[in-house]
Amino acid sequence: MTQPRAAFHAIVHGRVQGVAFRYYARDFARRQNITGWVKNRGDGTVEVYAEGVRADLALFESWLHEGPPAARVSRVDVRRPSVLRHFPRFTVEF
Repeated sequence: MTQPRAAFHAIVHGRVQGVAFRYYARDFARRQNITGWVKNRGDGTVEVYAEGVRADLALFESWLHEGPPAARVSRVDVRRPSVLRHFPRFTVEF
């Protein structure tokens, strides 16, 4: 039986640019079979859109609160859209 998929859209605040956050996020998401994207924003935050099985998304969301070793996450704002966009894989956007 296929598990239901869900999604979240997050903005990660803190020292999250210039620390390879996007690449660590991509690698973590791909290991969890999560699709979507991650990108730097002009205001110094990192934006993430992720779709996957709820348990995998929960792990990824938890990881976003820590980030890679050089990051210092101060806050993660999350919203949960009700409509999925169905990305083929997880990518780093520019």
